[in-house]
Amino acid sequence: MSPTERRTDAGNPDSAPASRNITREVGQVSASDRAALLGQQPVTVWLTGLSGSGKSTLSKAVERRLVEAGRLCYVLDGDNLRLGLNRDLGFSPEDRRENIRRVAEVAKLMNEAGVTVVTAFISPYREDRERARRIVGEGTFLEIHLSTDITACERRDPKGLYRKARAGEIAEFTGISAPYEAPLAPRIALDTASASIEECTERILATIAAVGAQPSSGKVSR
Repeated sequence: MSPTERRTDAGNPDSAPASRNITREVGQVSASDRAALLGQQPVTVWLTGLSGSGKSTLSKAVERRLVEAGRLCYVLDGDNLRLGLNRDLGFSPEDRRENIRRVAEVAKLMNEAGVTVVTAFISPYREDRERARRIVGEGTFLEIHLSTDITACERRDPKGLYRKARAGEIAEFTGISAPYEAPLAPRIALDTASASIEECTERILATIAAVGAQPSSGKVSR
């Protein structure tokens, strides 16, 4: 099935699945059991911002700090997922929507496995991010806006993408030929043009701690 033939409601977590005669199975080990086993309460840290705003760099720094603190964490990076799970998707609004839906579903599964997730995706549309929040869960989803403006991002241009977009070599490029809708009420906003990666990392770790997602002790329930 080509992207243009994909079901139009594929990005809606409330829509009925295409498959019929299926039933959700419930295991004998709960999400809280797995969290207790790992000694942590998992969350999804959702980094959103323009290309070049520092999402990948910051996500890796946060992951490193959490692992060093004894917390199991994994980064879901936009480019990496487009090389595998989402390799069939382009950058049209419809494909971006499906891209984010899949990422949110993966993050939810990883959270249920007890793993803290940090995502690094432009995720330019508010509606798609709100859908991701509903999938992952309100109390688990921490939206963090890297508010670095396009001038600073374009000046960095680590992958040369802005240059190509300005030259017309990349269509539907966020901030140039496609929109970016900034969060209206993110958990926190960070400007990596004025704050260092170390400072931003500390802010994110403090935000995780503030919602009670601290390493915890406990026994698996029986």
